[in-house]
Amino acid sequence: MLTVFVGVIQQAMEKGLSIAHTVLILPYIIPSMLPFTIPAALLMTVCLVYGRLSGDHEVTAAKSGGISVMTLLWPALILGGLLSGLSLFLTDQVIPWAETQIEKTIVRAMEDILYEKLRSGNGFRDPKNGISITVESVEGQELIRPIIVVRTRRKGNNPERTITLRAESASIQLQNRDRSVVVIVRARNIYSSLSDHQSLRDNSEKVFSFPWQAEARSLKARYLAVSEIDAEMKKVNRERIEARDRQFVESAMALTLGQYDTLVSPTLSGQAKLVERTAWYNKLFTEKHSRIALAFSCFFFVLLGGPFAIWQGKKEFLTTFLFCFAPIVGIYYPMIMGMMTQSKLGTIHPMLGMWLANIILGVAAMLVLRRVVRY
Repeated sequence: MLTVFVGVIQQAMEKGLSIAHTVLILPYIIPSMLPFTIPAALLMTVCLVYGRLSGDHEVTAAKSGGISVMTLLWPALILGGLLSGLSLFLTDQVIPWAETQIEKTIVRAMEDILYEKLRSGNGFRDPKNGISITVESVEGQELIRPIIVVRTRRKGNNPERTITLRAESASIQLQNRDRSVVVIVRARNIYSSLSDHQSLRDNSEKVFSFPWQAEARSLKARYLAVSEIDAEMKKVNRERIEARDRQFVESAMALTLGQYDTLVSPTLSGQAKLVERTAWYNKLFTEKHSRIALAFSCFFFVLLGGPFAIWQGKKEFLTTFLFCFAPIVGIYYPMIMGMMTQSKLGTIHPMLGMWLANIILGVAAMLVLRRVVRY
């Protein structure tokens, strides 16, 4: 955990964030680590409790009194189920919310950095996004006599153009949701000029919005709740059907016109759209089942750790924990990561890929439990 915090602080400093803004980000990182720390902590607890019970021959005494091993394990299994539900709630609701809060904090930090640069140097330039701002001075959050130049890139049939805003005062806000710069101009005389020699003057307050990222923001699956993932998957599935129909039409046209090279060309708009939408669908499907499978690792860890600790019968719980946790670290989590990659690529069905490690863990737990119950 300490290593994660140090890494976050280092990356934040490299991006120009102050220590104060970095400290504000740190609390939102904790929820993302809990789905991994909760199962490990639960496994250690189970190994401690049942290892000492077995080491002190309490399990043998319970068996001789007619109490089965399953009766002793039920409390731990119930706790594992409850913590699995808690982990699922964290991954479904808390972690997406925390990721959003981190982005909002970074955006607020960028606003502060922008105003500080304007205050100290009376200017700011971002060639990547085509934004240039010069001011006479800055009073609080108010820009005095700003000149804002925005160069929009060519996109499709829309030509490249330059927009210039001049006013007596203005304020700037960065919007996190749509990645835009909102300029609120308040002055007696607002002057706006376009690259095609059009211009306008206005005496009222005006609001202008410009994109502040050169590339459009891509939606990330980890920012969505499971219900939102389901809705997005339905939407993507409709788009896949439309793209497939478009691909059939384009292929039929190519056959009709004798353009056989086009059939194997990746430039078909329908084919490209189908590939892109299918990849996004696989990521969403994988994200959904990976959350559920990782959340229920709490239950499977208890299912394996409890019988294994009883079987070992050692008071030194740390030895039992290491014997049990080492294969989990060396096999379980690498298998989860590998299956996640293959599921996103569409090589394996996400439901099978994400649950395969839990199934193997469950089979191993049943073998150990059978031995403990019988002897």
